[in-house]
Amino acid sequence: MSFFGFGQSAEIDIILDGAATRRTAEVKTEDGKKERLFLFFDGESLSGKVNITLKRPGYKLEHQGIKIEFLGQIELYYDRGNQHEFTSLVKELARPGELHHNTSYDFDFNQVEKPYEVYTGTNVKLRYFLRVTVVRRLTDLVKEVDLAVHTLSSYPEMNSSIKMEVGIEDSLHIEFEYNKSKYHLKDVIVGKIYFLLVRIKIRHMEIAIIRRETTGSGPNVFNENETIAKYEIMDGSPVRGESIPIRVFLAGYDLTPTMRDINKKFSVRYYLNLVLVDEEERRYFKQQEITLWRKGDRIRKSLQMAPVPVTTPTNGESDQVQAFEKIPTPVSEEPSLEDCPVEEPAPNPAPPEEIPRVESYAEGVPAEDA
Repeated sequence: MSFFGFGQSAEIDIILDGAATRRTAEVKTEDGKKERLFLFFDGESLSGKVNITLKRPGYKLEHQGIKIEFLGQIELYYDRGNQHEFTSLVKELARPGELHHNTSYDFDFNQVEKPYEVYTGTNVKLRYFLRVTVVRRLTDLVKEVDLAVHTLSSYPEMNSSIKMEVGIEDSLHIEFEYNKSKYHLKDVIVGKIYFLLVRIKIRHMEIAIIRRETTGSGPNVFNENETIAKYEIMDGSPVRGESIPIRVFLAGYDLTPTMRDINKKFSVRYYLNLVLVDEEERRYFKQQEITLWRKGDRIRKSLQMAPVPVTTPTNGESDQVQAFEKIPTPVSEEPSLEDCPVEEPAPNPAPPEEIPRVESYAEGVPAEDA
């Protein structure tokens, strides 16, 4: 809300149609708090009223026009003040003139495209909002109302399990398996760790969910890792033939769908990080990317939403064995997967859709994940 003279000359309110029954969703703010916003989906219309209430009855409000906008913006925190708009719709509510009494205007944005989900991260923010502007000669009167937008996907047709054998030559050989590679946000990750060879003294083993936010492009790329959840799944040294079950419930965590190259500005990816720690405090770990997606509670006939395409790279590996790297001393920061050495897979005639691609190993993990 802007000011006129020594006080407010008018108050602007945006009232959405069906506000009393519309669902809401929690959206994280930049300061880490949560606020509840009205929830919309891709292709859904927005309509309502704009009420302008004069603060000084008997006085006229001169203006150069009144308009309402529906905007979708991406703001990178290192480039504040330079918002990148990917959606911009404008409706003119009134031509230049004067207001002598309280006035109400109807607005309607029909079947609005909302291609991305709202997101507030460490270095980037994606938001949707309605903005009403009363254009003045000196200072405009402005009112903004933020909206929550969720993107829904259908269940992936191909959802292969993740199965790999990893180890340290002549010291440790384990096989781990996760039931799927793609999970909806209220899903359960089920898996197991099977020890084929154990010749080192392992103190404990843990699994973590890591969110990796990538912003920028070219030489100005920033990666930010955040540990969403961490579980200790084993305490003590295992023996050959022992199997450790894994069960992680996702519903209780602040997760978003996987976002890849959103408007060529940022990406958000998720990884399962398996970490083994021996009695000499050496840490061995393997990261595996998983895809998260939002499942709709029910099908809305008014929405025409196509399934979000999600792909999982695959190759022909079936029995490819990878090696853990021993880390003599902990390092200060966990490297990204892009920095890890890539092991060329052995040729195998197995169908590519059956076995997911095995990612390369990272060479160190700090005592506390980033």
